Amino acid sequence: MKFFFSQQWTRWIPHLNPQVWILAVGRLLSQMGTGFTLYFLQIFFVNQVGLTATSVGVAISSASVSGIVGRILGGSMTDSRQWGRRRTLLLSLSISAIAAGIIAIAQSFWMLVVGNIVMGLGVGLYWPSTETIIADLSEGRERQEAFTITRFADSAGLGLGVILGGAWITLTHAYRALFMIDAVSFVIFWGVAYFTIAETAHPHTRGRQGWQGWIIASQDRRLRIYIVANILITTYLAQIHSTLPLYFKNFAQQGIGLSEAVITGLFSWHLGVSVVSQLPVARYLRRWRYPQGLMISVGLWGIGFLLIGMTGLARQKALLWAIAGLGVLAIATVAYMPIASSLVADLAPIEIRGVYLSINSLCWAVGYFLGPALGGLALDQQQPLIDIYWGGLALSIGLALVALKHLDHLIGPSPTATP
Repeated sequence: MKFFFSQQWTRWIPHLNPQVWILAVGRLLSQMGTGFTLYFLQIFFVNQVGLTATSVGVAISSASVSGIVGRILGGSMTDSRQWGRRRTLLLSLSISAIAAGIIAIAQSFWMLVVGNIVMGLGVGLYWPSTETIIADLSEGRERQEAFTITRFADSAGLGLGVILGGAWITLTHAYRALFMIDAVSFVIFWGVAYFTIAETAHPHTRGRQGWQGWIIASQDRRLRIYIVANILITTYLAQIHSTLPLYFKNFAQQGIGLSEAVITGLFSWHLGVSVVSQLPVARYLRRWRYPQGLMISVGLWGIGFLLIGMTGLARQKALLWAIAGLGVLAIATVAYMPIASSLVADLAPIEIRGVYLSINSLCWAVGYFLGPALGGLALDQQQPLIDIYWGGLALSIGLALVALKHLDHLIGPSPTATP
């Protein structure tokens, strides 16, 4: 019996390059720090510092502006002979640690903007480098497993961070201490990367294309169509982090709102579902081609937003609607993330893989610019307009579905789908 359970357990653990596992541990530690602040930043700066929801949304969105610059630089630096994957990753973590410290001491709108701009630059450099390292260390079906494991580490870290951060806020209400912990987490990740991660780029492909890689990527019709769908999906993702916490606090139950402890529990549930469902969902979706898997994710986003809208309309069962909505959105998220990175890595020529994954990350910058700004504008409205906002997001999935259907036609039977 012991042997049976051992075999069943190991069957679910992917056999990956050790550096993938090391990188996953570093990402878990870093995301724990992010989880301390992610869902509480808007609540703190609106309800305690006294800024408007719109101004905080604009400040958060400013990170996406610098993030665009960071991602463009990050893509080219990741592929370059002088920088490469490892040095770009280390630089990104250093900048992010500084940014978290600035946000921790911010007292005004402009200080919050500066902190978010610096953070956007660090995050912009981070994603092309770390995603390219994972793509370098894996291929084929193993690549999707590698991206799944690192996303699993992200979700687990966020979950632990939200739980611990929520407990800290409930006991002490000392929000600023959480932002300093976020800075420390980036320093720890820097140490892990410095001592354990080696350069993964092949010496014969580094720096071959230079800035010409961006022109080559822009001519890829498949990539251009994917960008449309990806910007929409990342705009949806931004709603979870920047709009939902304050919506639950001020508008749930027809304006009565939910307590901070309940909101912490809801997002702990959301991240718990993300962690538990990550591997099963990824393996279930392997039977479909990548664009088809993304279409399933988009459908779940639409259902989830309709359920979230019900939390504002309902008076007695708002909590149940919130639980259902966040559960569906969690599955939509875990269905999207590994597929999106694997799809772009498979489309990319190896010598400009960093540029392709930088473009994938640029979609996040655009989505996280649009998402908080749109959400902040909606949160400054009265009910029922804010409740209708979620219905509008649900309707917008039609455009994403059309784009993904066209992409599926262009790609055909590859990238691989396995039964």
